[in-house]
Parts: sequence; C-alpha cells; structure tokens
Amino acid sequence: MKVTVPTVKEIYNSLWRHESKPSEWAEKTLLAIRGMDKQIGAFLTVDEDRVMESAVHLDEAQPNGRMFGVPYALKDNMCTAGLKTTAASRILENYIPPYSSTVHQRLLDTSAVLVGKTNLDEFGMGSSTENSAYQLTRNPYNFEAVPGGSSGGSAAAVAARMVPFALGSDTGGSIRQPAAFCGVVGLKPTYGRVSRYGLIAFASSLDQIGPFTQTAEDAAYVLQAISGHDPLDSTSSPADVDDYVTHISDDVRGLRIGIVRDMSTEGLHPGVQDAVNKAVKVLEKAGAQVVEVSLPHSQYAVATYYLVAPAEASSNLSRYDGVRYGRRVAGETLIEMYERTRSEGFGMEVKRRIMIGTYALSSGYYDAYYLRAQQMRTLIRQDYQAAFEQCDVIVTPTAPTPAFRFGENSDPLQMYLRDLYTIPANLAGLPGISVPCGMVDGLPVGIQFVGRPFDEKTLLQIAYAYEHHRGFDMPLPEVTL
Repeated sequence: MKVTVPTVKEIYNSLWRHESKPSEWAEKTLLAIRGMDKQIGAFLTVDEDRVMESAVHLDEAQPNGRMFGVPYALKDNMCTAGLKTTAASRILENYIPPYSSTVHQRLLDTSAVLVGKTNLDEFGMGSSTENSAYQLTRNPYNFEAVPGGSSGGSAAAVAARMVPFALGSDTGGSIRQPAAFCGVVGLKPTYGRVSRYGLIAFASSLDQIGPFTQTAEDAAYVLQAISGHDPLDSTSSPADVDDYVTHISDDVRGLRIGIVRDMSTEGLHPGVQDAVNKAVKVLEKAGAQVVEVSLPHSQYAVATYYLVAPAEASSNLSRYDGVRYGRRVAGETLIEMYERTRSEGFGMEVKRRIMIGTYALSSGYYDAYYLRAQQMRTLIRQDYQAAFEQCDVIVTPTAPTPAFRFGENSDPLQMYLRDLYTIPANLAGLPGISVPCGMVDGLPVGIQFVGRPFDEKTLLQIAYAYEHHRGFDMPLPEVTL
C-alpha cells in the first residue's frame, strides 16, 4: 500500500483541530519515504530516530504557528547542526556542521520537523541531479527521466508526496526548473528576502533559498516562515515581510501580465508553448490584462551567467583544500595534497566550472570576460525595470522542454541552454515562481511568473489564481511499489 502525505495546509488544519499529532505525521512521512525512496532516490540522509524524537516532543505542546508539527526536507547544501551535510560531493562526504543554516533554524523555531536531506547536483552545479557524487534521483512521473536540478531531490520528494514541502536553492533556475519537471510549485524569492547563512555557497550573488510545495498557498505558508532580515547574512534585506498567507487570493482583475515579444524560442517544445499560451488565456479570462514587453538583452543571459557563476564558484570552492575540513588525500608536499584532495573530491562538472571561473578571473582576461559579464548583467536588470513600468508580472515557460531522459544532455553546452528562461531572474535578483500548467508527452510542464523585487505577494496571488481557474488538476505520479 502506497503512503502519501497531504499539503502543508491540510496538516496544519488537522493539528490545530487536535485531530492528529505531530508524531503521527512524522511516522506517516517516514512510511512514505520507506515505501518510495528506494526507487526514486530523493534522500541522501534520513535519521528516523532523530525525526521521531523531535515529533514526539511536540505531541504534548500546543500548536503555535503555521509550521507546527509539519514534516519537511532540506536540500543537502544547507547546514544542519549534528546532521551530515555533503552538498552531494565526495569532498564533504562525512562533514557534520557545528551550526545550522538560518532557514533550518527558523523552521525549527516554528516547530516544524526535519525528516531528511535531499539529493542534488554536486554543489548545486547542474540541471538534472545527474552530477551527484552519490546517487541518481528519478522523476516520479517517469523513472527514465531526470527530476531536474540542481534541487532534484527536493522536487522529487514533494512530487511523490513523501513530504509536504522541501527547501531548495536556486542559482540559475535550480528550484523552478525541477519544479516544472516534477509537477510541483517552486518559488525563488528575491535575492536578500531569505537568509543564505549556512547555505554552502556556489555563486554568492546569485544563490537564493526557496520552497517546493504542492500548491501556491503552501508556498505562501513556507515563505512566511523563512523570510526576513538576518544579521548573520550581510546580503539579507531589512525590507518588511508581507503577510503572504492572509493576503493570497484568486482575484487577478486588472493585473497586467507581460508577454516577452523578443523572447528566444530556440529549442522550445511546441507542447510547452501551447500549455503556457493556454495558461495565459485562463488568466486573461479571469480578468488579467495581457501586454507585450521587451527584454532585449535576455538573449545574452546564459552566456553572462556562465561567466559570473563559475567565477564566483572558483572563489567559493577554493576553501576546500583538505586543510580545514572535509576530505583530505595525503601527498608528499602541501601542493600535492591540495591537488590530490581536489582531484578526488570534486566531480567533473565542478572541476569544469572552477576552471572556467579561474580563467575568467585571471590576469589579462578579467576585463574581457568577467567585467563585461557584470556590465551585461546590469543591462539585463535595467530591461526588467523598464518592463515592469508596463506590467506587474512577466510570464515565460519555466523550461523549454519537459524532463529529458538520463544521459540525453551529455554535452555541457546543451545542458546549460536548459536554463534559458530561468537564469535572467537570478542575474537581476528578481523573484520567480513555477506552477504546473499541464502535461506534455506524459510529463509535467510549468509556467513561470517573474515579479518585481520583494513582490512575492503578487507572484503567489497569480499562481494561486491560476490554480483555481485552470479547470483541471495535475495527475499524481503513479509510483510503482
């Protein structure tokens, strides 16, 4: 018998009505993981004794918030004190952090229950979760297809209903793209809205933490819990946090939706385009106004990203040298120890990006590559500023195709182009949300809404409205046990 867990809201309501206890939901979540994860491979670490101890401790407590007693999972690049955190890399194979990430601590403070750490592309570098040093994660809708990446484990865990929500990180689309591939909601907040403290860094000016959920309303619940200023993160914004849950509604009358007239359609699957067009018509029928906008520099976003992100990765990953923590491979000299440690500890994609980034930052090439990429990033941000004078949100496909098969994108450049529609929001620091909008070739596809800085409230509203007006329910994956 297959065991699945419901939404955050359903668990919240059940606990507040005293119809259930946190330990019952923890046990149900663990049963779901035991039943399905051997085939899916979403989790890297599950400490069942720790989970039940945390949940039983809450059984006699009074519910004290929307996250009380709700089980959740964390992408395994977010530090958890006393619990292994690997970033899916051999170089951190047995690393146990002495401190917790702010997002984890905030969820603990609201009495949510961590059930496990999920798989990812090593250090968040990839679009398929094929780059994990430990295991493959399979798409719950088709075990021969990838779940997307880099947060594929979190997306698959929510899609298979093993957990009601999970957190991922998004550097160039790593929440929204796997959300689209796995048929769930994925939200990347504005840069600075959610603390990055305790997130193992890939590209510090791009990384952002956000939720995977079954519904837009659940995303509002989770975002409410993890948002807000953090003095431990120098890039954390002091801007006030909206009450996302209370203000969510399905009223989009007068809301202006921007369609990008100069958007690239290279590699765009006709079925994906059709699903997105139908979704826009649903919102138009509900009262939204469709306008055309221009993002002329978006065609350079992928090239810009793959200079900025590897350059920052080259700097951030220099700390993994075998000296302070993590894996160490002995050598006869210090340099030999560095070389052996990094050669054996890092996978091919991580090495590739370190080399690209180091080259772009090297003497004689900095101005030609990295500096010009930063200048282009400014132009991309200005394009969005101009577009938002004409609209409230911008709509695109989340990904150009449904989930692809394992090994289908072995060429790195081909893989990088999969992030065509998600990368610009990271470069501009904007919030974006992916919502399921149909099925193509038996696999889910998503529509992406991008909003103004710190206007997650509008994104959640349009996502919630679309779910209520679209006229169909997404089919659940039929996981064979």
